[in-house]
Amino acid sequence: MMNGFGMGGMGLAWIFWVLLIAGVILLAVVLVKAFNRNATDRHGPPRTGAGPAREILEGRYARGEISTEEYQERSRILEEDGR
Repeated sequence: MMNGFGMGGMGLAWIFWVLLIAGVILLAVVLVKAFNRNATDRHGPPRTGAGPAREILEGRYARGEISTEEYQERSRILEEDGR
């Protein structure tokens, strides 16, 4: 007679264990992604010059907004300021 629990108790136990396992897997995935993101940030390519300012300058040059001479001048200034 299943000790008075019947199938209702057994069904709840299965739901509990499935949810528990899914939660543990989800937690593991989130932690792995978080650690990978931090590791990538730490071990990414080294930045030279002024960082974001350098990226903006390179983007403007790539789009043709500034000339080669202006790019070289501003790049030199960023390198001097970065030291």
